[in-house]
Amino acid sequence: MEKKKEFYDVVVIGGGPAGMTSAIYCGRARLKTLLIEKSLMGGLATYTSEIENYPGFPESISGNDLMKLFDKQVKKFGVDIKLTDVRELRLEDRYKVVSTFRTDYYAKAVVIATGGKPRLTGARNEEKYLYDKGISFCATCDAAYYTDKDVMVIGSGDAAIEEGMFLTKFARQVNVSVIHDEGIMDANKVAQEKALKNGKMKFYWNTVVDSFEGEERLDKVVLKNLKTGELIPVKVDGCFLFIGYVPNTEIFKGIIDMTDKGYIKTNELMETNVEGIYAVGDVRDKFLRQVATSVGDGATAGVMVEKYIEETDYFEKEVFGQNIPVMAYVYNAVESSDREYLINLERLEKKFEGRIKLCRLDIYKSNMPLKRLKCEKSPCVVLIKNGDIIKYEYDIDHVKDDLEALISNEISIS
Repeated sequence: MEKKKEFYDVVVIGGGPAGMTSAIYCGRARLKTLLIEKSLMGGLATYTSEIENYPGFPESISGNDLMKLFDKQVKKFGVDIKLTDVRELRLEDRYKVVSTFRTDYYAKAVVIATGGKPRLTGARNEEKYLYDKGISFCATCDAAYYTDKDVMVIGSGDAAIEEGMFLTKFARQVNVSVIHDEGIMDANKVAQEKALKNGKMKFYWNTVVDSFEGEERLDKVVLKNLKTGELIPVKVDGCFLFIGYVPNTEIFKGIIDMTDKGYIKTNELMETNVEGIYAVGDVRDKFLRQVATSVGDGATAGVMVEKYIEETDYFEKEVFGQNIPVMAYVYNAVESSDREYLINLERLEKKFEGRIKLCRLDIYKSNMPLKRLKCEKSPCVVLIKNGDIIKYEYDIDHVKDDLEALISNEISIS
């Protein structure tokens, strides 16, 4: 079956808070934007019972209701939405191709917002109680719901112990299932010491979850002692799993740089190692994964996509698309010496009027021009003819001779 081809300025992969925020920014910038989500707009955030720490909602709001507002705003700015599964991302010439079962979407830029999924225990009945039925993955999100109730925490790493202590500010009792022998945890020593002294925390050593039980909602976690085989039923109102997180990055392996755990590496501008591809939200290698931080990531990527596409169009038309030689000056406008060089280059442009074009590429706010032209440093004059880079000149005093040689065809690609 031959696939359809559709062209967009930007394709956002993933419809969680980060992806939707990127789409809002791109749509508002009048970019032709497509957002692809394989299942549910809002992602994991939709399952959060109560969000109290997202600014602007002092009375709190459910994750589902908040994500509906995000979705409404995405549609307001004319973003196309496709509910389908992305199977492949590949690079073709000047395009990034996002491939689904029936269609290949060609984009100038891509934002990866595929999020991830919490690691599960694999115990019996687990799927019945995920998210809003009693099994949670975010204490910060759901702690208030369990005020004066009993909860279970599975895990003993930093996240499990620190989130468990946070839960003690709300819950009546926090039971902790630890796979190790008594007194041994994976968390840092300071957290361990505080947890062991916390009167609201009760530890079940050498245990794993055997099953989750309950009618409509979870009301019991059955633990199994690894040494004795004893089954230990623990009555709870909810359970928090902190045994790891699995980012949805499998299809990007070999294209995008990742950590050994599969999180995508970016800089503070959300840029990946591939020009024009950005990563945001829970899929990104970062410290905190919350709706608020995802929104920040998405906003940054949205702004960067707009700048990237604007700059790409400029380079294609003005720098590499001219029928006369181009003198591209990469400089920092705050440097007085760079500004003085610019005056000299403007004089040269006037001297060779009609035979040379000067492109001014200021890197004060962004190093993109420096990276695009592969300059070692600035200031730098890049001489371009028929779309090919002919020479890099870091000694501005030599530019006049270079131009004369370039125009007379006496200079060759070096």
